[in-house]
Amino acid sequence: MERVEVPKVVQHPKKSSNKLVHFFKTCIRQHALLTMTIPFLIWLFIFKYLPIWGWTIAFQNYRPSKSFAEQEWVGFQHFAFLFEDDRFLRVLRNTLAMSGINLVLGFVTAILLALLLNEVRVVVFKRLVQTISYLPHFISWVVAAGIVQQTLSPEGIINDLLLRAGIIKESVLFLGVGEYFWGIFGASTVWKDVGWNTIVYLAAMTMIDPAQYEAAEIDGAGRFQRMWHITLPGIKSVIVVLLIMNIGYLLESGFEPQYLLGNGMNVDYSENIDIFVLKYGIAQGNFSLSIAAGMFKTVVSFILLFAANNIAKRLGEARLY
Repeated sequence: MERVEVPKVVQHPKKSSNKLVHFFKTCIRQHALLTMTIPFLIWLFIFKYLPIWGWTIAFQNYRPSKSFAEQEWVGFQHFAFLFEDDRFLRVLRNTLAMSGINLVLGFVTAILLALLLNEVRVVVFKRLVQTISYLPHFISWVVAAGIVQQTLSPEGIINDLLLRAGIIKESVLFLGVGEYFWGIFGASTVWKDVGWNTIVYLAAMTMIDPAQYEAAEIDGAGRFQRMWHITLPGIKSVIVVLLIMNIGYLLESGFEPQYLLGNGMNVDYSENIDIFVLKYGIAQGNFSLSIAAGMFKTVVSFILLFAANNIAKRLGEARLY
């Protein structure tokens, strides 16, 4: 038998050059959009990438009065101190706990409210609920913290309702009990941001084909069945992408609510990494320790972001890249 030779596929040498030409042609066609991105890129470089040079302070016993060449280099001494310090381990626990609470409650409440609002057919009532839920987002945390403190004070409405219902026998200073702080933080954050967080989900729901709802209704599916089998799968990709981005911010539990609602009685549960950096780093002139703590947050955030994105990729879900 004669051997049949299979001809080898030879790539055209001009294939890569054609892609390059196509790329430049696309850039020329979209030159207006590219020009509009230049100011943003300049801002990004100046305020986001250029300050990375300051990370070198984490490896020094930094003194502002000395020049860069005169600084004392100490290697990973400040990083080692962080993980040997009980205060940092405590604030790391608090940061992870509050971020986890914020992540879970923020996602669940925002998706649930968006699903319910999407089913409302009375336009006036829908707009009223949206307006009421959006308004707290535009209130400064200084004002919001004052409202929370007044509500939870011994003479506040919460204590009054619990006393009238017979659940408690005497008023409780909620912000004076450390174990209550995480719950108060979660509830306050949901109240302030739940309406704003629903905007993306409501926008995604408008992209779902109405014919799917009509077909499901003809087949006898109720409202909750349509929400479960049509609406949720329709916004699944948006949920996954937002979840990946929020996981990347897992060490960013905030600053203002903890700083404004925290006090000496709940300090063991209210302090997070940002307050630790302010109190034990910047306020005491230990800038190297502050940079080390901030650098730790950034590195962990990058790891979490890429890990979540790769997990979504392996599961075949939507992802950032």
